[in-house]
Amino acid sequence: MRRHTMWVAMVLVFVGATTGLFAAGQQEGMEEASGPVELELWTFQEIHIAFYERMAELWNEQHPDRQVVINGTAYPYGDMHNNLLVALQSGTGAPDIVDIEISRFPNYLRGNVQLRSMNDYVDPVRDDFVEARFDIYTKDGNVYGLPFHVGLTVMYYNTEIMDAAGVDIDSIDTWDDYIAAGHQVVDNTDAWMTTVEATEQWSFWPLVTERKSNFFGSDGSVQLDNQTNIEVLEMLNDMVRTEGIARTAPGGFHHAEEYYGFMADGGAASIWMPLWYMGRFTDYMSDLSGKIAIRPLPRFTPDGFRSAGMGGTGTAVPTQGDHVELAAEFLAFAKLSEEGNILLWEELGFDPPRKSVWTSDALAQENKYTDFFTNGTEIFRQMLPLTEEIHPVNMTTQIPDAITLIQTEVMPSVLSEGSATPAEALRRAADQLRQ
Repeated sequence: MRRHTMWVAMVLVFVGATTGLFAAGQQEGMEEASGPVELELWTFQEIHIAFYERMAELWNEQHPDRQVVINGTAYPYGDMHNNLLVALQSGTGAPDIVDIEISRFPNYLRGNVQLRSMNDYVDPVRDDFVEARFDIYTKDGNVYGLPFHVGLTVMYYNTEIMDAAGVDIDSIDTWDDYIAAGHQVVDNTDAWMTTVEATEQWSFWPLVTERKSNFFGSDGSVQLDNQTNIEVLEMLNDMVRTEGIARTAPGGFHHAEEYYGFMADGGAASIWMPLWYMGRFTDYMSDLSGKIAIRPLPRFTPDGFRSAGMGGTGTAVPTQGDHVELAAEFLAFAKLSEEGNILLWEELGFDPPRKSVWTSDALAQENKYTDFFTNGTEIFRQMLPLTEEIHPVNMTTQIPDAITLIQTEVMPSVLSEGSATPAEALRRAADQLRQ
């Protein structure tokens, strides 16, 4: 755990709010304070804290009479989500603002929701955002979490390996092309074509979505074991066991220390993950700078989609705090304003969910991501068309259970142990969800 506390000096010049989000009327019940108000933030990603601290600086410049201080703590993933559940159930101990990971978010929408609805801030700007990013944090028409990104899933190619194998990455259009290129890589280099997670969902879930399928129907019915999903898992299993172009990710998943070292040493020629994974390359695989190219996913059919909207964090305001309204207004400023969405790209490398910034000059400026990846300053503009190739994800209160089953039973039994076929593993998991 690491605690970041930043005391921001009072600014004497009032700049004024920059959008219509923060109009009069939002200040009812707002706390009066003679000095800065400390807002406690919980997150499971330490890199998020710097973003909130920077947004606090901008907020304080524009609100000299309502200063805030972000007291941010990054907890281990499981601890944070469990502690939040305990705090909400007991009625005490919750932070003012909290990051909740997408697959855990439905846990906090059960029964009497103890998070503040953000509709009064979302509704005025809803048309300028990717609606699907609000839908996943919504219950009964109320948006309880604000997104960090669109989560476009892309392919990351190691161009040094692909060139050595004689593969033109821009000739890869379909998954059949990708598998054929994988054989060239394995035959002509010491690298694997790719790695597949055996203890996480990020190799499987994006491809399910790319094929316009889901784990659950829009009515909540269990669809985890439908034929499309079985075929996707069969393809992954074939890459490992039949085609021989992939191996399971060292450490089991793409965020393991063993995996970072493996990739940094040229262990695999490609990996598919969301755009937010760029930060893992820059922070944990720096030896690959200048070697990684970002491209769309291969298609399953000649006219199929080339991406999926994956992952996410819904940032919420618990209703039990002493500064609920101030926290809500600050959160809306951080996550819904144009300034905040630009900073999501500049600070975190996230594809911002607010459409109005997509073509702004700010997203074409040099930063550590444009310096690292071969796409240069064109990363975002090249990926922009993929925002039209995203199938919506149906989120239900059973999503956390489904993800746990995929991580602990489905993927290990198929990919690591070989003790079940894809159909058997998915049907067993689906039957547990139907009970």
